[in-house]
Amino acid sequence: MTARKTASAPADADQPATADICLAEFLQGFTDPLRREIIHRLVADGEVGCGDIDLPVTRATGSYHFRILRRAGWTHTRVAGRERYISLRTDDIESRFPGLLPVLLAADRAVKDSG
Repeated sequence: MTARKTASAPADADQPATADICLAEFLQGFTDPLRREIIHRLVADGEVGCGDIDLPVTRATGSYHFRILRRAGWTHTRVAGRERYISLRTDDIESRFPGLLPVLLAADRAVKDSG
């Protein structure tokens, strides 16, 4: 997992500051299988365009899941022209909840591998 420092201001005002990321909301963001897939994709690929993540849902439903992740503190959104790019807030997550991200990802992989 590669840590990425986010230098730009968030594109969306509803992204919490690092100190304001609430553990309950953060964990709630990880409960949905589609959101977990998005998180795994961001871990593997780093920053990606929102339209580059192929989701098996409507665009509106995809936007809903991206919003949940952003508001929970999982992702950072950057705007470049008409495009939106999202990345995992790896450094912020690690500073707020040390060691939690690798544990959650490993637990999710273990469940997938056993089922």
